[in-house]
Amino acid sequence: MEFWLIIGAAVVLYYVIKAMAASSKQQTTNNKSSSENEIRVTTTNRVVANDNRDDDDLATFSISYGYEEEKSKNKTPAKWIKPGEPITIKEHTFTGGNFYFGGKLSSLDEYGTEVSLVDDSLKIENKPPSYEDESLGYWPKFISLTPKGRGAFLSWLSGNRSDPETPLGYVFIYFYGIERRITVDSIKHEVDDAEFKYLFGEILRLKDIYGSSRSFSNYSARLLEFMCLLRPHVVTHPELEKAPQRDSLLFKHRLATTVHEGKPVSAELALAWVRFYPDYNLKKPARRCAYEFSQMFTRLYSKKYGDGIIVKPNKTRLKIEYHPASSSLRGISFPQQDLPDPSNLKGPVNKLIAIADECTTQLDAYSRYLAKPDTSPTDIEAVLLLPDDLSDVGATLGLGKFKKWAEDAISTKNGLVSVEEFWTYTKSPLPAKINKKEAELIQNLAQKAGYGIAPDTRYHQAKASMDGKLVLFSEGHGKYFEPSKAFSEMGMALRLGAMVATIDSHVDQAELHLLNQLIDHDTNLSPTEKRSLHAYLVWRLNTPSNITGLKARVELLGKTEKAAVSRILVGVAMADGKIDPQEIKQLEKLYTLLGLDKTQVTGDIHGISSSKAGARLVSPQSETILPASSSFQLDESILAIHESETKDVQSMLSAIFAEDEPFSESDDSATDSTVIEEKTGIDKPHYALFESLIRKDKWTREEVEALCRDSGLMVSGALETINDWSFEKVDGAVLEEDGDAIYVDREIVEEIEG
Repeated sequence: MEFWLIIGAAVVLYYVIKAMAASSKQQTTNNKSSSENEIRVTTTNRVVANDNRDDDDLATFSISYGYEEEKSKNKTPAKWIKPGEPITIKEHTFTGGNFYFGGKLSSLDEYGTEVSLVDDSLKIENKPPSYEDESLGYWPKFISLTPKGRGAFLSWLSGNRSDPETPLGYVFIYFYGIERRITVDSIKHEVDDAEFKYLFGEILRLKDIYGSSRSFSNYSARLLEFMCLLRPHVVTHPELEKAPQRDSLLFKHRLATTVHEGKPVSAELALAWVRFYPDYNLKKPARRCAYEFSQMFTRLYSKKYGDGIIVKPNKTRLKIEYHPASSSLRGISFPQQDLPDPSNLKGPVNKLIAIADECTTQLDAYSRYLAKPDTSPTDIEAVLLLPDDLSDVGATLGLGKFKKWAEDAISTKNGLVSVEEFWTYTKSPLPAKINKKEAELIQNLAQKAGYGIAPDTRYHQAKASMDGKLVLFSEGHGKYFEPSKAFSEMGMALRLGAMVATIDSHVDQAELHLLNQLIDHDTNLSPTEKRSLHAYLVWRLNTPSNITGLKARVELLGKTEKAAVSRILVGVAMADGKIDPQEIKQLEKLYTLLGLDKTQVTGDIHGISSSKAGARLVSPQSETILPASSSFQLDESILAIHESETKDVQSMLSAIFAEDEPFSESDDSATDSTVIEEKTGIDKPHYALFESLIRKDKWTREEVEALCRDSGLMVSGALETINDWSFEKVDGAVLEEDGDAIYVDREIVEEIEG
């Protein structure tokens, strides 16, 4: 018999525990969302449900006996203690207010006492605010605390209420009182605007101190939103509007009002909608780089939709429901107008998600850089990874000083700066040489700040040296700049002209004027190309001359083309109205380079000068030069040579700057495939590909495939052939494959062509 009594008792106990656990789970779902491992339900006999599961996925319950609620005999109606109103409770003096005090104040469902009510008739023992015992459960009540717990709470309440180490249960009891004051008393018009605003500030203060608790942060944010809805003329919180929670009352009301009034959804509200939408989660770059993401989203949204999309009101009506933190509050009503609830509409949100995903993709590289240890958004490497749409953000992060320096250089020094000074703004150690990676960093830094650089290895077929110069120019080349044939032709003309103009280590103003006019008078050049070429000319005139890379190119020219370029060289040399022995010697060297007889120099000089009245020249052997009887101006004739559409000039410059297609066949024997192979050591198609590839330092594999396709070559075999040839000539590979990128080693190129 006793056996069956034991079995029966066990069964009854099992169902009691199961019912209490279910009740606990339901109450947790309705009233709290917490990350704590242990949830306590306050009852006479407290049941503790532990979230740690055994392997069989069954919950383990244990029964513990907590402190029974003390029965209060205090019949004094509760009153709200306002800030500044002095009151003494058990030797504690209070001036901060913001709590209910007395013996009678029922919860809204009239079952039990208001959880925040401070009743001084209950037993209270003095304890520091750090004291905590089991009576401080998940839904704490002042009346259910032990005497020591009440003493600890009053110690905190009588202080500055700012210790972040205070047990959170005491902070919640205090918060419950403020919550009731707002959701009950203020709706009954028992709270004036001044107190309402003060309580708003007090909640913000508590959120700043105790907001590391997700539970407290969520409940305090919800109450702040509720207050903004109750009295928008008194309090606002822009940050809550910009980054709403998934159950945001404020966002839903603002969106509903916008749609109801037929107004466009602003960029800021659209961004909040993306963050609010329950079926979309922001990806890691958007979370890690929240500021940059928000800036980019609002810009792309405005670019695509102007003032914003207009959403048609839907049939679902907005229902604002406030879920309180306090277990004393139930059935809180909010006076609201009839509004649509578009917050869960998929159509408009899908448009916003597309923009968010685009922003995430563009921020991915920047985000991955910041994920590395010891990195900062102000690092130049980080700034260079920012999308172009955020160039002004980059300026505020790390380019401000660079831009100021660049502007000063452009306005006072024609953009001419030393490479070493420029490099200090990269915040990187000074390299021994400028290779392709260093050149790319220089170009990218200038471009990100909104400037161009000369020489730019992508367009000028040259690079600076570490002890050399650079030239900055405003606006730059732009993201999609593609140099024209005319640009390349002019680049070569300027290079040769600068070599002549700098022979005597002094550039005469007449020579400079002529070279600048060559650029300005070419109608085939775009404004961007002209700015770039003017900067390139400044760089060439301030950089020691050399013939690196010229020899191999000019050897392919025909006689008529060589004659055309020789006339340009003589014209530049004579632009200042005189020509001295040094210039003649340099011209003789260049004639030799062109494959022309150097004895032709004097004849060409006399040929051009004879067309200009009063110009007199002397023998190259003379140590002094007789002045011309009048200023020798050759602008028009040289411009005519350059601007002419004759086959001679066009063919000459086109051959020097070959496009993607192989070099054109020429009657001149130098262009014969056999002769090329004898001179270069590689067949004509591969040499033509080599000449095309060295026009810039970096290619995509697709671009190289296109070049090879036009030449009838296979990519892998062609690259291998060129590298084998390179090894034979200078013991080094000129091409380097790195994934889908193919790099050209500029140093090897110079050795091959030297």
